[in-house]
Formats: sequence, C-alpha cells, structure tokens
Amino acid sequence: MKRSSKAENILPQINSKTKLGDLRKIAKDIKKDHELAMELWSTEEFLPRLLAILIMDKKLLSEDVLNKLDKDMQIHTFDERNNLMDWLMANQLTKDKKKIALMELWENSPSALQRRAFWYYKGRLRWTGQTPPEDNADLLSAIEANITQEEPEVQWAMNFTAGWIGVYDQKNRARCIKLGEKTGLYKDEMVSKGCTPNYLPEFIAIEVNKRNNN
Repeated sequence: MKRSSKAENILPQINSKTKLGDLRKIAKDIKKDHELAMELWSTEEFLPRLLAILIMDKKLLSEDVLNKLDKDMQIHTFDERNNLMDWLMANQLTKDKKKIALMELWENSPSALQRRAFWYYKGRLRWTGQTPPEDNADLLSAIEANITQEEPEVQWAMNFTAGWIGVYDQKNRARCIKLGEKTGLYKDEMVSKGCTPNYLPEFIAIEVNKRNNN
C-alpha cells in the first residue's frame, strides 16, 4: 500500500530513541487525524501505533473498531500489547462517556486485554484520590474470586485496583492486605530503587504512609 505524504513525513521522525513525550509533541502538531492514525496503525510497529492512538477520533472508535484494534495488538510482545491497550484506555476511552460505558462491560470479556482495561480503569478511578466509588466491596469480591486464575496482564490490573482501594478506603484496607497475603502475588518481585512494590501489604503501607506524612 502506497503511503500518504503525511505518513511519509512522520515515520522518519520515529525511531528506537523516540520517547513518549516526543510522540505527544508530534501528535500535538497533527491534532486529530483518524485516517492518518489508521495508516500509522497499519505499519504494525509499536511506536507508530502509540502515535496513532493519540490522533484517533474517539467518535469513530466503535465496538467493532476497538475489537479489531485489540486483535491487531496480539502481534506484539506481552509488554508492548499491554502498553498499547493502557495507552488507548488512558488517551481515548476515558475521554468519552460512551467509551467508558463500553469499558464497563469488559469485566468478563473473552479478551484479556479488554479485561485488563476494565480493571486498570477501575484502579485509575481510585488512584486519583477522590471519594472512593461505592462499588469497592463488589469489585474486591470479584478480584478475590478470580485473580489467581486470571491471565498475568489482568492479574496486574486487578492487583492495582485492590492496591488503590486499600490506600483510600480504610473500611476495606485490611481486606486488601489480606488478599495480598493470601495470593502472595508479587511478594518476591525485585523493585527498582524509588519504585513502590506491587505486593499489596507493602504497596498499601508505603502509599498510606506517604499520604499521612504530607
């Protein structure tokens, strides 16, 4: 397929040294261009696809289109496809009420990436530190029932949600810590200096302490 002049001008600007901030700058200049986004997406390359997500028109992201994007992500490595779905969720799906309503239906989707998006979205709602949504107990029941059998990419997002529930919802904090102790998820994970461990008892203790000291 012959590429448009727009794509020909943009693709040479993207290489292995390109950072996410660089992609945001390029996207800011382009603004919204769904046709170009689909052309960049068709390259099947990770960084052009991240840029494509930034310039998509969310009104054109129907359920069928999102299912196709999800399917397309399967060619990438584990980390890349998780990053693509997280980027799509944060930069497009959370910006539109209809897309949020669609994400709310993904808890039991056959797609692991869509289930990840559901849980990561729920975690981000709590991460902002606003008044905890009222469905914390129901979400924790679902996490307790399913986390040990889930795919690793979904496990992480469930754990993330339980972590932030534990930080901001005192009523359910002990329950979240107990969940971490029971599953043992991420207990022996090596963590870079300055980063918070994913193991729930440690994560919750550190994040609560940060907020109490501020």
